[in-house]
Amino acid sequence: MIWKQFLLTVTFAAAAWTQGADSKEVEGVYPQAHALYVDIHENPELSGHETQTAAKLAGRLRSLGYDVTEHVGGTGIVAILKNGTGPTVMLRTELDALPVEEKTGLPYASKAHAEDDFGHHVPVAHACGHDLHMASLFATADIMARSKSSWHGTLMLIGQPAEETAGGAKTMLADGLFTRFPKPDFAVAMHVDNLLPAGAVGIMPGVYNNNADSLRVTIYGKGGHGASPHTTIDPIVIAARTILTLQTIPSREVKPGQMAIITVGYVHAGTKNNVIPDQAELGLTVRTNKPEVRKQVLAAITRIVNAEAEAAGAPKPPLIEHYEATDLVYNEPALAERLKPALEAALGKKNVVIEDPIPASEDFSYYVEQGIPGFYFTLGGADPEKYAEAKASGTSLPSNHSPLFAPDVDPALHTGIAAEVAVLRELMK
Repeated sequence: MIWKQFLLTVTFAAAAWTQGADSKEVEGVYPQAHALYVDIHENPELSGHETQTAAKLAGRLRSLGYDVTEHVGGTGIVAILKNGTGPTVMLRTELDALPVEEKTGLPYASKAHAEDDFGHHVPVAHACGHDLHMASLFATADIMARSKSSWHGTLMLIGQPAEETAGGAKTMLADGLFTRFPKPDFAVAMHVDNLLPAGAVGIMPGVYNNNADSLRVTIYGKGGHGASPHTTIDPIVIAARTILTLQTIPSREVKPGQMAIITVGYVHAGTKNNVIPDQAELGLTVRTNKPEVRKQVLAAITRIVNAEAEAAGAPKPPLIEHYEATDLVYNEPALAERLKPALEAALGKKNVVIEDPIPASEDFSYYVEQGIPGFYFTLGGADPEKYAEAKASGTSLPSNHSPLFAPDVDPALHTGIAAEVAVLRELMK
């Protein structure tokens, strides 16, 4: 009964904003936004290769009257709309998709494949919701361009490449994002997930997520025949022991209660079942939320990787490459407190939830670290009925990066548009 009541509350609240002042504005642009969402979902592009995606978004923003600059930091775009004196506010969306094979069964599911930066032919899908973010930003841009009497200042829209590889924000900044263009007074972004029902948004004053570090570990051995392992030094066995031992870092070395996650996302080794290879490669992602814990965990990984190789008599030490990193995202508490009433007015008070920090990471932190107050919020994407059922049964819905991840586009896209417009109008009123 409690969850049925909650479901009814969410459904009513999700519909309530459409009866407000912005209902006609949102409905007026929704068909075009949904069409863009479907198009981008069907035609995803990998990080750093978002040429067609960027062109589609840039063309639409230019048609709305924005001054659009393309190829900023690679495939990034910057769209500016000036409307008198007032603050400069940046709204960012990501452009890239993931090397994931979509299994949602949607009629517009991605069937795309591409060659990644390592020469591998991989499936590609928007398994993290960036397509919905782009559609929402486009619709928000349309509404803001048509309602200049409701705000004043400079609206700065960012289409950022390579968020999934934690490099896009850095390359755009290096290409003069805040010197060639106005430096914002505020930076805003949102991200859809299945941790909230569609129709709701989540606010996290202070720490939003975690530091992220990506490591590539190459373990060296001595190859040979699978029937004669005694003549070899098997790097796959070393890799297996290393993977298990690494999990003792968060469970036995980091103080209980501190955030520390070490995930081995891939193991590449060998070409045939009866051939022991001479090397194995591991891909790690590491998440922490305190500088001292981050330092401790990275040092422990190096110690364990080297020790396992030495214990096995490896011919040389492993190669440890720290090739991606981003700091945690911090939401200015005063800014979050200011924007909360605006979101409540747009979406309904019960549809604005205060959340705890999440374990994921993202490079929006690079903008905030330039001294810009940031507001990064969560957009609920779960079908409200399935969300309620999962809560009642103690199960989890597909997470971001899952082949099954698919936001409930209606009402999630409606809500994303209404939320972004509300935030921008509050900051530029």
